Amino acid sequence: MTRTVTILTALFWSTMAIGFAIVALFETNIVLSGDLSDNTLLDYYCTLAMELLTIAAIPFALRLFRFASVKRRLVEQPESLLRFASLRMMLIAIPMLINGLLYYMFMSTTFGYMGIICLLCMSFVYPSANRCKSEISREE
Repeated sequence: MTRTVTILTALFWSTMAIGFAIVALFETNIVLSGDLSDNTLLDYYCTLAMELLTIAAIPFALRLFRFASVKRRLVEQPESLLRFASLRMMLIAIPMLINGLLYYMFMSTTFGYMGIICLLCMSFVYPSANRCKSEISREE
């Protein structure tokens, strides 16, 4: 269990560090922002795709451990916690990072707001030891 919590915590903080690095690179003008702001058609398609991905991924990730098949597997095989918790975390973290990049590439606040929503949702999947223990127990 300790190994699983350590890996999940490292995964959580590494995605946060990547996100903060993206922000730091663009805010310090090491990487120039707004390069794609003139391409309105690409902006529209990226906005549409990321809205759908974000709207679908967040509720699915937050409800993943409530599905009967996943809950049963976590109770029967506690070692599967690492795989499911990583999946749940990445379902939120990947759209967060992509939205952060797209915000700076298009300078569109839509991507910024979706990235902030994903960032807030990451607090609901923080892999503490108590959470990991409760997720592999039979109790509801």
